Amino acid sequence: MHQNPLNIAVFASGSGTNAANIFDYFLPKSTAKVRLLVTNNPKAGVMAVASDRGMTVLVLSPEDVRDGSKTAELLIRDGIDVIVLAGYLKLVPDAIIRAYEGRIVNLHPALLPHHGGPGMYGSHVHRAVKAAADSRTGITLHYVSAEYDRGEVIAQFETAVMPADTEADIEAKVRKLEKTHLPVALETWMKTIH
Repeated sequence: MHQNPLNIAVFASGSGTNAANIFDYFLPKSTAKVRLLVTNNPKAGVMAVASDRGMTVLVLSPEDVRDGSKTAELLIRDGIDVIVLAGYLKLVPDAIIRAYEGRIVNLHPALLPHHGGPGMYGSHVHRAVKAAADSRTGITLHYVSAEYDRGEVIAQFETAVMPADTEADIEAKVRKLEKTHLPVALETWMKTIH
């Protein structure tokens, strides 16, 4: 059995709340280490989050975001075993999905298949949950496929939505689930591929 820690690349586009959670959870672990932050947004707050933790940051060019073959080669060369999307807002190119089939996952802030697809991220998702008057929401960890939010579900965690809840209330409940469950769910999943 492979005893070395798994090397994780985290893809993110925004402020980095989930990325920070993942970075900090795996810092003391011997089973897996976050080795790289990949972003498509040169102004993303997550870059400072990664830099504060001494992490290498790769900023993708618009061409890399579209094609992905150079990025896939770089990830393989750098010994990346697993890719985790944590608030990454672009469709992952086929070259990366093929190179990391079964080893690339995404966190979605709703209970897929509800409220997924292009443009469904962050507050857009919480607004849709509120508009649909859903009684439950949550988070979904799923495999990444060629379509937004269509990959097989790995794990889901739920919370109740009350009629009086605002979008901000819903977001706070989802963030709490992310903080509590996301890193543990990732670690559990990684044990199945290790």
